[in-house]
Amino acid sequence: LLVVNKPKGMVVHPAHGHYSGTLVNALMYHCKDNLSGINGVSRPGIVHRIDMNTTGVLVTCKNDFAHSRIAAQLAVHDITRKYNAIVWNPFSVESGTVDAPLARSRKDRKKVAIDQSGRRAVTHYRVLKNFKQFAHVECQLETGRTHQIRVHMSSIGHPLLGDDVYGSGKSPYNITGQALHARVLGFVHPRTGKYMEFEAPLPDYFQKILNDLESNGR
Repeated sequence: LLVVNKPKGMVVHPAHGHYSGTLVNALMYHCKDNLSGINGVSRPGIVHRIDMNTTGVLVTCKNDFAHSRIAAQLAVHDITRKYNAIVWNPFSVESGTVDAPLARSRKDRKKVAIDQSGRRAVTHYRVLKNFKQFAHVECQLETGRTHQIRVHMSSIGHPLLGDDVYGSGKSPYNITGQALHARVLGFVHPRTGKYMEFEAPLPDYFQKILNDLESNGR
């Protein structure tokens, strides 16, 4: 296994418009041929992914044995995944759950939407701090659908700061994309059977926004 802390702006694997500078490119340089091949030649080692402008921790696999074991844990929702997000609008509750199925939007295929015919998606959230216009929340994934946190938070009136797809994209801060960070990842090691948990500290831009919210009370 190889656990990485992905920076903002890095695409996980090559896709249209992004053929270089991806996480896969970096993995291939670092690991050479020692990467799993289950997801094909364009995604060696990749068992799950996070969005280009989402930062944080993810696990990659050096062989097919590890890949199959980690994928099996993902399939039955046995992997711990906690994200930190800065969202618009303070909450009136301390915690909650969004249980709403997701599918590709019928109006815009680049987007994901809540759709009763889609796959079940569950996000548990906990409010860490309310501010005047924003809130700092922790979101724990029970399922891991594409854009899940972004769609679910927007659906309950709390779009992510900087999200120009599921929110307005407006921001009093100079950031690129949504303020979302994959902070904690926990799983059972495929060979030892030992539970392991990794934490990626909040990136500088994220912490600076929190510091400003604390001092200016936005």
